[in-house]
Amino acid sequence: MNKKKSTVLRELINRKEILFRPGVAIALDAKLAEANGFEAVGISGANFAGQVLGLPDAGLITMTEVVENARRVANAVNIPVMVDCDTGFGNAINVRRTVREVILAGAAGLFIEDQLAPKRCGFVVGKELLDIDEAVGKFRAAIDARDEIDPDVIIMARTDARTAVGGSLEEAIARSKAYKEEAGADVSYVEALQSRQEIETVRAAVPGPLAVSVQALRPLPTLQEIEDLGCCMTLSAMFFHVGTVAKWDMLVEMKKHGLGPYHDWVEQHRNHPAAWPRIFERVGFSEVRKWEEKYLSPAQVKMKYEGSHGLFEPGRDEELQGLG
Repeated sequence: MNKKKSTVLRELINRKEILFRPGVAIALDAKLAEANGFEAVGISGANFAGQVLGLPDAGLITMTEVVENARRVANAVNIPVMVDCDTGFGNAINVRRTVREVILAGAAGLFIEDQLAPKRCGFVVGKELLDIDEAVGKFRAAIDARDEIDPDVIIMARTDARTAVGGSLEEAIARSKAYKEEAGADVSYVEALQSRQEIETVRAAVPGPLAVSVQALRPLPTLQEIEDLGCCMTLSAMFFHVGTVAKWDMLVEMKKHGLGPYHDWVEQHRNHPAAWPRIFERVGFSEVRKWEEKYLSPAQVKMKYEGSHGLFEPGRDEELQGLG
């Protein structure tokens, strides 16, 4: 019997080796990460807002939108998915429903933050904090709702106290300890720490699994450094930003030179495993053909595949199609 994704994620977090967990925005991102051997992914709320809705990470997305995207991503892959649930979309009572819906959508883990709504991206000026007692209550509600469905689901408690209004390193530590010791959070997530020494200070003070964002550090730490600093997983490895920059650059060239730059790119990347039309295989066209051969009549399948033409035939050897 296969393990639950939540059980797998819990084991990955509790092992000695750090969990290298790329961030994703959409289902295709997750499928590409899985195809390259990554063991889990996390949906970024900021990047879901930007990539899918074209909105800033300023508390504008809704619970329904987050749940819908979580379901798409979780259903697209066989690896665990962790979901950014912002502030839980309300008070402790709302958090209960948020947690329930996200878990039922297929999430193996999720995190909630202690910002005052409307929240904003952890690296954007203007963050405010919820009262610590109310925040503890929200995490307690999250864990109670989780336990009613699947106790293995990871609940990660994020604090933005380091750089919020009135915040400090000491406040971030106090809140992380409260969320762990009073509410029972599985993982402490401390946002926007400013140095390696601050990470070391938090690690020494906060018990249990720890995750921290490292974007403010210079030079940026390696994966091994993050593990050596005592973190259980990576955060914010948003590899798809590379594609956003590449798309911008291509549009600039197309605006200047017409279709030539795009056609050149297509020819240069014809053998790339993620380029068109090979991406059709990545999203499962061969599975569709297998299902057709299983469920349709032989005459129907013969008509579909011998009576039509195209640049790509699902399930056919790539070299025979000139794709090898």
